[in-house]
Amino acid sequence: MTDWRNLLDDDTVRPTPELIAGLSAALRSADPVVRDDQAFVLLSRWIPDLPVETRRSLGAEMAGRFADPEIQARTFAPLILAGLVRRGDHDPAWAEAFARWYPAETDLRGYDAELGWLHAVAHGADLLGALGRCPRADPVPLLELAAARLLAPTTHLFDAMEDDRLGVAIALTLTRPELTEQQAVGWLEPIAAEFAGGRPGPVPAHVSNTLRTLRALYLLADRGVRPHPYDGAPLALPHARAVREAVATVLAIASPYAG
Repeated sequence: MTDWRNLLDDDTVRPTPELIAGLSAALRSADPVVRDDQAFVLLSRWIPDLPVETRRSLGAEMAGRFADPEIQARTFAPLILAGLVRRGDHDPAWAEAFARWYPAETDLRGYDAELGWLHAVAHGADLLGALGRCPRADPVPLLELAAARLLAPTTHLFDAMEDDRLGVAIALTLTRPELTEQQAVGWLEPIAAEFAGGRPGPVPAHVSNTLRTLRALYLLADRGVRPHPYDGAPLALPHARAVREAVATVLAIASPYAG
C-alpha cells in the first residue's frame, strides 16, 4: 500500500494515472487519516492541474460512489466533485447522481469516533454550492434539491454546523443573476407547507434543522456570501430583499413570536 504521507510534503511529485487511481481508492478507506488527511488533501491539491480526460474520469468515478455501500465513500465523493466543478468541469450525469443521493441519504452523522468526519449534509452542501455557482448548472433544481434535503424525515439533529454549510450553499445558488424573484423564493413553498402542517409537541429533527438553516440564510441574504471563507468581498444576492422577506415569513409559521 502506498504511503501517502511521503507525498504530502513533496512538491516535486506530479500526479500519474496510477497515483490518481490509488488516491481515489483511498477515499473509500475507513481510516480517517488515510482518507481525509492524505487522499483528500492530495487529490484536492492536484485537481487543478490534471488533464481534462483524467478529471472527467475522476468525476464519473465519484458520481458512481453515491451508490457505494460504505458511508465514508458516499460522503467524500461530493467533496471531490465540488473541486472539479470549481475547476470548471461539469457533467449533467454528476448532478443527476448527486440529486438522487442527497435527499435520500439517511446516515447524517457529522463525526464518528472510528470513521472520523462523514458529514453527508455538509459535504453535499459544498457540491450544491459549487454547482450553484456553475453557469452550466440550472439553479432552480438545485434550490429545490436543498429544500428536499431539509424536509427529508430524520431523527438526526445537525450538530456540526451543517446548517451553516447548507445555508451558504443555498445563498451561493441565489447569487445567480438569471434567477427571477419568483424563482429565488419559490423553493420555499414546500417548506412553508411543512411548517403549516405541524402539530403541537416536540419539534421534529428535520424541522429544527430547517429552521436553523433558514436563519443562516437570512443572515447571508442580508450580509452577502463568500464562495470561499475569508476570500474577497461577499457576493450580494440579486433578490436579497425578497429572499429575506420570504424566509422571515416562512420562519414565522413555526416561530410566530419571531414575526
